[in-house]
Amino acid sequence: MDSIIQNIAIYALPVIFAITLHEAAHGYVAKHFGDLTAYTQGRVSLNPIRHIDPLGTIILPVVTLILGGILFGWAKPVPVNFSALRNPKQDMLWVALAGPGANLFMAFLWGFVIKLGLGLPESNLSDPMILMGEAGIKINVILMVLNLLPLPPLDGGRVAVSLLPHRMADSFAKIEPYGFMILVLLLVTGVLGAVIGPFIGFTIQMVVWFFGFET
Repeated sequence: MDSIIQNIAIYALPVIFAITLHEAAHGYVAKHFGDLTAYTQGRVSLNPIRHIDPLGTIILPVVTLILGGILFGWAKPVPVNFSALRNPKQDMLWVALAGPGANLFMAFLWGFVIKLGLGLPESNLSDPMILMGEAGIKINVILMVLNLLPLPPLDGGRVAVSLLPHRMADSFAKIEPYGFMILVLLLVTGVLGAVIGPFIGFTIQMVVWFFGFET
């Protein structure tokens, strides 16, 4: 029980920021390209409270953390009116990539947290910093790789729709209503972990290499 509580304490901030700032990034980039939908609803904000979904941001990550396997969760999706973008098909690409890009950026920020922790004398502060930094790298890389899967409505699906020719993009976008069910099926059958696991491992190793951490 103590280890579960300790894990939840270590992962709490990294999970909340990874999930919610991912969504905020979509809103910031959408606003940049002309869609003010998220901005007018107060969703272009770094305040995690504005993006938290009780089930997806808190309950489900805790359950998956306890049960093991791929940490899974979501925030309240930031509303994006793609037709309001100045160049909808082109700008969709950058709006979609903003979320995974934010996760990659945060993974490196958590790497700096580890670096700071390693530079401090061993104490009640340094050890939690290192553990929280490790959790931050892990969860951000998982969310980045997961969201880059080419499956609507994931960000990778939006990227695919942006890059495909119009007719193919329209056909591919019709998968979106079934995307979440497909994702859950892939998760429970273990296919999801087998597909994204190598990419997660490679990206984590890239961050480790960048900071010169020992593996």
